[in-house]
Amino acid sequence: MKLATIGVGNAGSKVVDRMVEFESKTNRSLCRHVHAINTARTDLAKPEYIPEEQRVLVGDTNQKSKGHGVGGDVEIGAEVMSADVDEIRRAFDDIEIHNVDAILVAAGLGGGTGSGGGPVVIDALQDMYDEPVYALGILPGEYEGGRPALNAARSLQSFVNKVDNFIGFDNDAWRAREQTIQEGYESMNRELAARIVTLLAAGETDETDVAENAMDSSDIIRTLATDGVSSIGYAATAVDAQPEGLLDRWGGSGANAEDHLDDASQAKKIKSLVRRATNSRLTLPCAVSSAERVLVVVSGPPSEFSRKGIESARQWLEQEAGTVEILVGDDPREGSSRLAAAVLLSNVSNAPRIETLQNQAVDAQEQIAEQEAAREDKINDLITDENDDLDPVI
Repeated sequence: MKLATIGVGNAGSKVVDRMVEFESKTNRSLCRHVHAINTARTDLAKPEYIPEEQRVLVGDTNQKSKGHGVGGDVEIGAEVMSADVDEIRRAFDDIEIHNVDAILVAAGLGGGTGSGGGPVVIDALQDMYDEPVYALGILPGEYEGGRPALNAARSLQSFVNKVDNFIGFDNDAWRAREQTIQEGYESMNRELAARIVTLLAAGETDETDVAENAMDSSDIIRTLATDGVSSIGYAATAVDAQPEGLLDRWGGSGANAEDHLDDASQAKKIKSLVRRATNSRLTLPCAVSSAERVLVVVSGPPSEFSRKGIESARQWLEQEAGTVEILVGDDPREGSSRLAAAVLLSNVSNAPRIETLQNQAVDAQEQIAEQEAAREDKINDLITDENDDLDPVI
């Protein structure tokens, strides 16, 4: 698949930056066009792989932003992005849309720029292009507080209703408790980048690579054409006797593959990898059986592929997911030191974290209302006290 990839806000831009890094280190070609859009000048300077000329600062002349962000305010984020939408459209003019299969907008739903400005960017893209527009949304963890949860709950429905598919990533399910918040964000961004690139880069291979069960962009688009919310599972294992250390950070360690595996062993290995990916920590925790469609990409050295293993994995998934809408294919990567499986669960209907987030947002809304009421009472008391001190008019 060939993507135009756009990061909105700090979290979205960091994820896109890590996607570009991962594809460059794994010899993939997914992000044919990248953009970062932000309301904070300092955050816009942070990406390492997004070209500077592809970074767009909005709201620098707006009195509520002035290039310093929107302070987590969804309404200001939407207002600033809407005011500069013509500038955003001009930035999109250089997208070579004939060389793009779809557009991916990444945003953190807890911040003001991503949650408020993301839907504005999506509207602008859909006005300009007919290609599918997907959202990659990062849900805030409970440790981030009530305001981000409220932002996410308010913007989630807007994202889901506007895009062709919403792929969720739950910070709450991924941050290791022993990590600092910053370490957690960095680790989660890398994990998410590995999953999304492995999945969506399928089909974009060198001419010398031959797929046994070819997976291409039309298969991915068909699986994502369900609207709703989706989740991704992932598992990887080393297959080179002396794997390069460069990729170790992108996934868990695995045992080296045995030399001269027979087809039965290879088939078992493929099925086991797909099962691990499906039963792993999903980007958005959900019930596998609630997915409407499922797509699996097995990526790695062609010598490790097994037609029998892929068919066996598909049959197992039919039983687990309870649907025949399952596509399983391979994505050959000559010279790769890892065999990986990415599983896309499209349009899941049982994702408890979304309900929890909405409940957390309700609690936060009530707390904010109570704080505002208390503040108004205090102001009224001060006004009353001042009036009491005045001499009566005779």
